Amino acid sequence: MTANLGNADRVIRAILGIVLIIAPLLNMPEIWANAYLAYGSMAVGVILLATALVRFCPLYRLFGLSTCKIT
Repeated sequence: MTANLGNADRVIRAILGIVLIIAPLLNMPEIWANAYLAYGSMAVGVILLATALVRFCPLYRLFGLSTCKIT
């Protein structure tokens, strides 16, 4: 796995991932009262956080994208 996420992309993914994990737990806004939306949001949050930590996004590889300046 070659890194394909730059620093700005990693920070945005990490922040968004954390928000998507924590918001359903706090039930704010109440859209997450539905269990399917809450678990779906948390799953997407975990995926975003994981890709930020490992600096690799499989979708970027599939589409030939890279925001990483170091190859």
